[in-house]
Amino acid sequence: MDNSLTSQLQTLGHPQRITLFKLLMRRYPDALPAGEICSVLGLKASTGSDYLSALKSVGLITSERRATHLHYSVNMTGVQAMTDALLGDCCKGRPDVCSFFGPDEREAKKEHVMKVLFICSANSARSIMAEAILNELGEEKFIAYSAGSQAGPDINPRVKSLLEAKGHDTSKLFSKSLSTFQSDDAPQFDFVFTVCDDAANEVCPAWPNQPVSAHWGMADPAKETGTEAEVNLAFQHAYGVLKNRLTAFVALPASELSAISLQREVDAIALTTPTPQEAP
Repeated sequence: MDNSLTSQLQTLGHPQRITLFKLLMRRYPDALPAGEICSVLGLKASTGSDYLSALKSVGLITSERRATHLHYSVNMTGVQAMTDALLGDCCKGRPDVCSFFGPDEREAKKEHVMKVLFICSANSARSIMAEAILNELGEEKFIAYSAGSQAGPDINPRVKSLLEAKGHDTSKLFSKSLSTFQSDDAPQFDFVFTVCDDAANEVCPAWPNQPVSAHWGMADPAKETGTEAEVNLAFQHAYGVLKNRLTAFVALPASELSAISLQREVDAIALTTPTPQEAP
């Protein structure tokens, strides 16, 4: 393995290899099979395999075998070493270049209401549920919003019925386009979560204010095609997973943690797949 800075930068200098790397970064901490990567990026299997091998050879991604397939994810340790070498050694830690690596001065250090955005493709099911759950669990610590990269006309009627059955106020819930939150007068978010793989696969502009971002991917209950009972169970399961994750999220001492520590914590929450406890 040649993980020298020059080899890493040369590997990332290829437009399609860096596009692949960005996809894996957006989907982190998920590990994706090569077939899914090639499908999302429109690559031939042989071409995708070459790009993955190149990125792995310079220490920027890792692979693990699951059954008969290799799954790939970003090697965060290798990426951190690369940025340290580039900005710390090569650029000598200049504050005008490396200011975002300096002491954490995020407003989260102060007690303030933190704004959280949940993104999925249609903003009709998972992100809507996340918004409703966090606005209840967060009390005065968090304000939740949701949006869709390709927002539909309205929220899923099953989601509305489920939320109302669990005591949530749905009067202010509706599908919103992601562009709603990309204007100059939009809220400044402290956290941004993608809750569906399709939304995470899409390239979006960087958010201002450097919010802590993570991918909490989960199956789309709206795609369940079984019996009525099976469809209802899929929505109940999605609600339960989100509630468990958000319960862990609101328990974090966010105002006491650095951005790096918060990033690790929300990534760890994404890796948990608890058995949902059905709320009455």
